[in-house]
Amino acid sequence: MKFIFSIIAALVFFFQTSEIESLRYSYAKANQSTANTRAFINVADKQSGSDPVILGYKAAAQIMEAKVTTEKGKRKMFVKAGATSLENVIKSNPNNLELRLIRLSVQENIPKIVGYHKNMNEDKAFILSNYSKQNSSLKSYIKRFASQSKTITDTERSALK
Repeated sequence: MKFIFSIIAALVFFFQTSEIESLRYSYAKANQSTANTRAFINVADKQSGSDPVILGYKAAAQIMEAKVTTEKGKRKMFVKAGATSLENVIKSNPNNLELRLIRLSVQENIPKIVGYHKNMNEDKAFILSNYSKQNSSLKSYIKRFASQSKTITDTERSALK
């Protein structure tokens, strides 16, 4: 019985990990083109469950929906709903580094006029101070993000080992 439970737990972990890896890959490419943004939104929409990281990516997808929608009246609604969702999941999981990374990325890339940029320094400091505690996959993802980040300095990038 324990063996069967172990196999089921391993399968759940494997599929959850691959879902997150798929979201990370798609999210990292989302700002490169409208097609990539739409692809990320589709990948995020297909995800289900209550994992906080998946919910964070789904919230980011909602915000990015404003970038590709043709209905101008809905842009504000998408940003507001996505930002509210992202803030709620971070409030429930304040020590989750990947959620902070998602928020930093969103706030870096959203137009300043929107006014959603108040957590950038806080999130950057949290990411840099907790980087060493992360698994190798997340460390690699953080390094890739940092390499193109407007907020993370060259000195801070070089500290990420």
